[in-house]
Amino acid sequence: MRIKNKVLATAIFCFVLLNLNAQQVKFKEYDLPNGLHVILHQDKSAPVVAVTVFYHVGSKNEQVGRTGFAHFFEHLLFEGTDNIKRGEFSKYVSSNGGQDNATTSQDRTFYYEVFPSNQLKLGLWLESERMMHPVINDIGVKTQNEVVKEEKRQRVDNQPYGHVLEQAFTSLFIKHPYRWQPIGSMSDLDAAKLTEFQAFFKKYYIPNNAVLTIAGDINIEETKKLVSDYFSDIPKGAAIIQPVIMETPITKEIIDTGYDANIKIPAIVACYRTPGLATHDSKVLQMITTYLSGGASSKLYKKMVDDKKNSLQVGAFNLALEDYGAYITFALPNNNTPLPVLLKDIDDEVAKVQTQLISEQDYKKLMNQFENAFVNNNTSMLGVAGNLSGSYIYHKNTNYINEELVEMRKITREQIRSVAQKYLNKNQRVVLYYLPKSSDQ
Repeated sequence: MRIKNKVLATAIFCFVLLNLNAQQVKFKEYDLPNGLHVILHQDKSAPVVAVTVFYHVGSKNEQVGRTGFAHFFEHLLFEGTDNIKRGEFSKYVSSNGGQDNATTSQDRTFYYEVFPSNQLKLGLWLESERMMHPVINDIGVKTQNEVVKEEKRQRVDNQPYGHVLEQAFTSLFIKHPYRWQPIGSMSDLDAAKLTEFQAFFKKYYIPNNAVLTIAGDINIEETKKLVSDYFSDIPKGAAIIQPVIMETPITKEIIDTGYDANIKIPAIVACYRTPGLATHDSKVLQMITTYLSGGASSKLYKKMVDDKKNSLQVGAFNLALEDYGAYITFALPNNNTPLPVLLKDIDDEVAKVQTQLISEQDYKKLMNQFENAFVNNNTSMLGVAGNLSGSYIYHKNTNYINEELVEMRKITREQIRSVAQKYLNKNQRVVLYYLPKSSDQ
């Protein structure tokens, strides 16, 4: 019987190894003389190519009184260049069967185009134009200022619970620029001069602060030549030193209250400051997140929504950023359940993770969920390109894209308990009572 079990275990182990090897993302990487890091991934399964540029600049690179610059440039660098007329950038993309967009976070700005693979040259030309000589003038700044204001009105100011993170982060972070959100302050943008925008671009949007990642139906050697043709002449900028700002540990629970005129149902939120995304503990916290609130069968949902029916919505998530993270739990009451009751219910589940080992069954379920997530994150060429770029910047190891699942597999039930004990304590958090705002407030 023991021999049979050993054979079966060996067969399963080999199957897992073969499965992991089949999912390996192969790539080539190198640097141009101007410091631009290039990552190439060939996948000829579909005639599609993603051209992406990851600039290592986000809201954490801004200064007090001039917030929102990185997000503003997400919009501004679509205005046009010396060779692309104002407002024509995205028309080049759509008229050639492609899609384009950009996103900004606290730590990076990410631009991309996804094209039929026969339009690779066009994607490279567009991104080289964006990097080499965009037009940054008063017309573009004023135009995009209005665009950003409208976005803030829609996504933050008029959005129910739109200011929750903004409110919580001002208490969670005291020194670090994470205390403001990427969209920043509209008054800061209004006050900024054109020369300040031009200086921000000159400092951060340079080849030696960027990663060009191309994924899809490409020929590696031909693509290398094209990259050289389009990007080699862009001048190298001054070296960027990312800010290193250490926060003082939170040692006493902070209670705060926020008000929102767009809501009728209050919310209770608890935020814990956690380590940066490249740390092993951050991965463990992500696993705790999935255990507590990953779907309708998760501990919090079943307890508070299904069984006790005291919550309309409940959850936990690990907002993993480069320098620090924020582990956040929240709940919206059902049947006028008092917010402290909801907080206690959440805390009780967290306490179980801190004091008990999760079951073997739940542990296996977590591993299956992360394996599925790994595969799903790398199914599209855009997803692969983004993960390759992030692996290089955040982990200083592009091959982390292939090592992440291996790292997750090494997390033990004991580590889950230990990390919960280390970071998810009441004296280390900010509790926010987020309430409807009445007309007289």
